[in-house]
Amino acid sequence: MNEIEKNIDKRSHQKRKSTSFLSDVLTLVGGTTFAQILTILSAPILTRLYGPEDFGVWSLFISITSIISVIACMRYDYCIVLPESDEDAVNLLGLSFLAVLIISSLTLPIIWCFKQPIVSILNSPQIGNYLWLTSPFVFINGMFLALNQWNSRTKKFKRLSFSRISSSISTIATQIGLGLERNYSKSGQIIGSIVGLFIATLVLGGQIWRDDKILIRKNLSWKKIYEVLGRYRKFPLIDSWSALMNTISWQLPTFLLAAFFAPTVVGFYSLGFRLLQLPMSFIGSSISQVFFQRAAKARLEGNLDSLVESTFRMLVIIGMFPMLTLTIVGSDVFIVIFGKAWAEAGVYAQILSLWAFIWFISSPLSTIYVVMEKQQFGFLYNFLNLATRLLSLTIGGLLGSARIALVLFSISGIIVYGYLCLKMMYYSGIAISRTLEIVFTNALLFIPAGIVLIVFKVTGINQSLFVFCSFMAICIYYIYILKTDVQANKIMTSFGINKWVKNR
Repeated sequence: MNEIEKNIDKRSHQKRKSTSFLSDVLTLVGGTTFAQILTILSAPILTRLYGPEDFGVWSLFISITSIISVIACMRYDYCIVLPESDEDAVNLLGLSFLAVLIISSLTLPIIWCFKQPIVSILNSPQIGNYLWLTSPFVFINGMFLALNQWNSRTKKFKRLSFSRISSSISTIATQIGLGLERNYSKSGQIIGSIVGLFIATLVLGGQIWRDDKILIRKNLSWKKIYEVLGRYRKFPLIDSWSALMNTISWQLPTFLLAAFFAPTVVGFYSLGFRLLQLPMSFIGSSISQVFFQRAAKARLEGNLDSLVESTFRMLVIIGMFPMLTLTIVGSDVFIVIFGKAWAEAGVYAQILSLWAFIWFISSPLSTIYVVMEKQQFGFLYNFLNLATRLLSLTIGGLLGSARIALVLFSISGIIVYGYLCLKMMYYSGIAISRTLEIVFTNALLFIPAGIVLIVFKVTGINQSLFVFCSFMAICIYYIYILKTDVQANKIMTSFGINKWVKNR
């Protein structure tokens, strides 16, 4: 009888944990969804205020600052969720702030010394006018990253949702406002990004200080900072290089497309990739944010495999159908929404969509190697990712074709991220056969819709009608999933959407 009671208690505990995980994800997704919807809705306006070259210069600036920002905290920010002791976590937060101050202070003189080589290599004289803004951007971004991880530890995900909404509104408002003003039409996107990031950091930091200042003041000390600096030395010594390589590999298309072609091509890529990434990243990053904290705890409790499998399945269900649809209708979507001038951006989105799906399902799970303290694998994987991207983009550049460069980039990404996904599942104790079963089962659902869309494409149906039919196919798919899938139904129950579906 006692054994039965223990099993019941264990199942109840796992159910509560699953519900808690889902609740935290939905809290983040809710706020982030609103923020990203604003970004998507603003895109047709921004493409009429800023040309492809302006998008290209903005993308180059974001790429440069992203590379520096990823090591702004020397990766000590990633350690904040790991220790059991709040005292250690507080001092890791303080150590992260100290690292940000040092790195951002060094950024300006270094960037300024290499200003001319940067301008020359990137084939963009305009970017030189904005390089001085890298230092404040890195400082603000580093502070936000550290606060973000502290917020994950304390599980106050509503605060993060609010900060993201504030950031999105302020970014878009600034970019549109400056875009309408001729004197700032070239710098509006860059300034808007800085303003949005500053508002997000201010909002999140203010709420954390209001709620946790007693805990922070009580535990912060120079002696303890020195102790955690040594305890987590693997992160700056190994993981920082891994993260740096990963970020550089992400920014390679921007840099190499600029070097081989022109900022205009970078602008097409920037818009295509941005709108391709947004729907995927707003869910993926929210899941990743919660998953990292939950995975660290699940490993200690011995149930990491169930957490990983349910998370992976949720990612496949959410991402596969719309991404496969985009491989067929991508260019038509961009022409209908942004006009024929941006048709090339739609082609780029089509090329990259399948890779984006593989990235989407593997990226949130990539934190498993950090949880398992296998930083060496992270280093080797990111080196492989960087090398294959560099090779594929260089070959395309030497052949003089941006499309070939992106096709090779996409193929290499599918292979490398596919390997990452399988490896993370293996670390979690999930068989490769089970992983492939989840993927192929969901792929079968796309076949009928895919055949119909291809027929429409070949017969030359009106573009607006074609895009509308594609959108309806995606809606029908999600309604079907809500009616037949228990896990998806739980998600929509939290939003109250399942009641609407049942009435259809």
